[in-house]
Amino acid sequence: MSVSASRAVLRQSTKLSGRATRRFQSTTTKAADTAKDAATKATSSASNIQSKASEGLSRVTSAAGPAISGAAKGLGNALGRIGGRTGRLIQFVERQIPSAIYYTRVGLELSKLVFHGQKMTPPPVSTFQAYFQRLVKGVRNPSTLVQGGNPVSILQQLRNVSSAQLATGAVITAELLGFFTVGEMIGRFKLIGYRGDTHAHH
Repeated sequence: MSVSASRAVLRQSTKLSGRATRRFQSTTTKAADTAKDAATKATSSASNIQSKASEGLSRVTSAAGPAISGAAKGLGNALGRIGGRTGRLIQFVERQIPSAIYYTRVGLELSKLVFHGQKMTPPPVSTFQAYFQRLVKGVRNPSTLVQGGNPVSILQQLRNVSSAQLATGAVITAELLGFFTVGEMIGRFKLIGYRGDTHAHH
């Protein structure tokens, strides 16, 4: 009897564990389905909010665009009516703006190519801040640019220049003079002298 009773208890325990497993699986799937529904609702509401925000931004920009361009035109027309030297100066500056923007963009792209080609990294902002703070201090008080602050210390620094520093300065000067000379030759389209009237000797 004890063997049959133990078998009956074992059968019931396996039936109960199977039911518990099925219940656990059903609650797990229900929880997963609920979580999926909540996630899809959150995603759809986020996309709706994002689309509404982009629509609002486009409306604002479309409304503000003509107002800003109208104000810029009005300012340009007002500056265009100014005559005399000031008017000529304003017109000259307006003519130079497109080329300045173009060459600025070219310079930025060229510097990007050089930085990537040489695998360089730009200096941190703190370096620029330190140099500009020193420059501002130097403008306010020129004696702070020199370490000692008096002419004797300047002469002492000039006396302490090493031969390596002199050689470096000479090389840099020669390079700058060479670049200037080549630029002059390209500008004149000749090696020596300028094209012009050879009969007019004064």
